[in-house]
Amino acid sequence: MQQLLGILIVLGSVFGGFFMMGGVFHQIWQPIELFVIAGAGLGAIVIGNPPHVLKEMMTQLKKIVVRKKYDSEFQRQLLLLMYELLQLAAGGLKALDAHVEAPKDSPLFQRYPLVLEEPKLLAFIVDNFRLMAMGKINAHELEGVLEQELEAIHEELNQPAKSIGKIGEAMPGFGILAAVLGIVITMNTVSEGATSGEIAEHVGAAMVGTFIGIFLCYGVLDPIANVMKQLVNQEASNKECVKVVLVTHVAGKPPLLAIDAGRRLVPLNIKPSFAQLERWITELEGGDSEPETTSRRGGGRAKAA
Repeated sequence: MQQLLGILIVLGSVFGGFFMMGGVFHQIWQPIELFVIAGAGLGAIVIGNPPHVLKEMMTQLKKIVVRKKYDSEFQRQLLLLMYELLQLAAGGLKALDAHVEAPKDSPLFQRYPLVLEEPKLLAFIVDNFRLMAMGKINAHELEGVLEQELEAIHEELNQPAKSIGKIGEAMPGFGILAAVLGIVITMNTVSEGATSGEIAEHVGAAMVGTFIGIFLCYGVLDPIANVMKQLVNQEASNKECVKVVLVTHVAGKPPLLAIDAGRRLVPLNIKPSFAQLERWITELEGGDSEPETTSRRGGGRAKAA
């Protein structure tokens, strides 16, 4: 809805101002110019990107159209899923095998459908629980491995936004290209004896190409690239949360403290308080006794420690 509102504002401001100045629709409706510019831009994207980047680009563009918000309910499910996994891991990492090998079939994961809908995040979670189950790894080693993995993931997921941004920067150039082609046609009409009015009409049509290129750059592609970067950063914050939880757990902290460490990396607009996190865990465990809450504040349950 927000993106649709923004598009309406841009279109209303640009074309509304044009019509208010006395412009008419047929003066700026130049489908051939649009075909040249958009086709050249699309071709440049195909030339400059491998198939997996193009596929990821389409995925991210779909997310912009149907934008999924990472709200407090998503964070609740993510944190509680990690808590339950850590509780199982306290009894031995082998106990997790049945869940991490087939997460979509696991009753534990099925209780958290919003996490299951995020394949990249889900893969990051199960892969790193497998890593911990394969052998002993200390917190420092795990943190180094996860930081490198997250950096590689972030760089790869940012490639579509970078490509869209570069094509956006090239759009004014493609607009000039279309305008030059229009001027070439205009010069041909001059040699054929065109009147001054016809020449002016052809020149005006050619200049529309420059307008289209600039408009696509600053009014369409640059905002799209920015939204794609924001989506990637939101996904990265969820993986950072998981990373901190795992590193804190491997460092020997009880599950509640590990989950709280991850909670601190949740974006401020949806970040739950520590009291709210405790309430979620209490509801999960089916208890609401004050002694248990007090015990958690003192460092977690004895079994987890």
